[in-house]
Amino acid sequence: MNVFVDYKLKIHDVLLKLQKEQLITLPTSNMSLTVELPPKGQDAHMSCNVAMILSKYNKKNPVDLATDLSKLFTKNFNEFEKINVSKPGFINFYFKVSIWKKYLSTILSSADKYGSNIIKKKKYNVEFVSANPTGPLHVGHCRGAILGDVISNLLIFNGHEVTREYYVNDYGSQIDKFTHSVYYRILEIISNKDFPNDSNLYPGDYIIDIAKSIINEKKIINFTNLENINESLRKESLNHSIKLIINNLKLLGIKHDNFVYESDLIKKNAVSETIKKLEKNKHIYKGKLKPPKGEIDKNWIPRSQLLFKSTKFGDDTDRALQKSDGTWTYFAGDIAYHSNKLDRNFDLLINILGADHAGYIKRIRSAVTAMSNSKVDLLCKVSQLVKLYKNGNPYKMSKRKGDYISVEDLTLEVGIDSVRFMMLSRSNDVELDFDFDKVTEKSKENPVFYVQYAQARINSIFRILNKKIDSKIDVDDSEFILNVHEIEIMKKILQWPSCVDLSVHKLEPHRIPFYLYDLVTLFHSYWNLGNENKDFRFITDEGKHNPSRLILLQALSVVIRNGMNILGVSTPDKM
Repeated sequence: MNVFVDYKLKIHDVLLKLQKEQLITLPTSNMSLTVELPPKGQDAHMSCNVAMILSKYNKKNPVDLATDLSKLFTKNFNEFEKINVSKPGFINFYFKVSIWKKYLSTILSSADKYGSNIIKKKKYNVEFVSANPTGPLHVGHCRGAILGDVISNLLIFNGHEVTREYYVNDYGSQIDKFTHSVYYRILEIISNKDFPNDSNLYPGDYIIDIAKSIINEKKIINFTNLENINESLRKESLNHSIKLIINNLKLLGIKHDNFVYESDLIKKNAVSETIKKLEKNKHIYKGKLKPPKGEIDKNWIPRSQLLFKSTKFGDDTDRALQKSDGTWTYFAGDIAYHSNKLDRNFDLLINILGADHAGYIKRIRSAVTAMSNSKVDLLCKVSQLVKLYKNGNPYKMSKRKGDYISVEDLTLEVGIDSVRFMMLSRSNDVELDFDFDKVTEKSKENPVFYVQYAQARINSIFRILNKKIDSKIDVDDSEFILNVHEIEIMKKILQWPSCVDLSVHKLEPHRIPFYLYDLVTLFHSYWNLGNENKDFRFITDEGKHNPSRLILLQALSVVIRNGMNILGVSTPDKM
């Protein structure tokens, strides 16, 4: 249920009727008709720009046309108390109080589905995190992990099928370095051999933990020769690292549905098979690339390479598929992985990328376009950097696990709710300042606390009245009433489906916490009015209450819960 979409359609139907009656002229093309909340400071319940859209077709001043249309709308709608006009030509609608009750009833009956709006169910693959499996996750992974998870939640809330996926890059030189690091830590433990002073090795304490676990499990007994145990040690080291990553994700409230291993694709010859498909479709050729931008020509040695025609599909340059030694490039492997996704018949692919991968988008999108014959789109969202602050200064937490700040450290410091909510407090494409002082305050300055506190306050009212928050409350139409402050809250509640729709359409989940903060600000402000005027109190000193207000609070609670569930943030009954 979306009141603004509903009335956009209803107004459009009335306009068609008026055109048949030769009372107005409509354009032959689609109108950019909008029905939405009026600007702040205006008391109308709903506003429409139709007069400004139609003024030139009807050769009338927008205000004059709006005046004429408002009279015609009054005859065609009986649910409005009044309709008026404001400059430069907006038509403003005011609902009868019975309509508010009708929408509140619909919201409560929809409950955890209120706000969802599925037109056609689609099958999505959302790949996120996909960090190298060589150690625990750090703050740099945290924002992208939450972004991917909440986008998945949004899509599921809207009725789509979603696979949360992690691509494990367990093939290449970084895995050899990781395996060697574990091996030397094992020798350090069992033979007191010094860990090599080698910048290519991983120094974190977590390597020691993995080494101890491998020793204790005794799946490998003899560590005297790395070459003899390299494959088994690699496997065990990766298993422990993936478990560590899964536990880190669990701390963030994230669980992937599927892990795809690069090594498995290599074993199945997925890269060469994918290249053959591209060759068959004439998307590959032998050629020489120009030097990269900024590269000094004299240092560039042109050579004949196997190239993908990515410029044919929107990229800036064609891309190499093989290195000078004949092995496949990282891009070739990534093409094979995305071919694997396409083989699983997803309608849409979504990749959440780190800030350092922004330049990679065009080439991988071009590959998906080529392989799917333009039938499947790949949408990429870049998660920008996070800067941590405490006491106004850059904050350096424990580096016990290596040269970074871990997800474990972050969640232990401020809690999962604060991390998830605040990581979405700005658009993903701009850098985020994470202020430890702000997220631990119990005040309006801490958005996650402010939203949770609203839900706790609502629950406290029902506890005092000895009622369940979802209990049915009957009010006769003649007795149902909302004051101006309650109507402002109601108007914002009705905006929730539009917020969800825009968040899904643009894949911008940061709109959810912004909306929730604005919504609860209206509620807290109204609550505070009761401190000054007992007429605005939810419960009087004598224990009396207004049933109409309780129904509004139930609807408000529904929206808060639905929004926070999408964010993966709790809504405690008490605080």
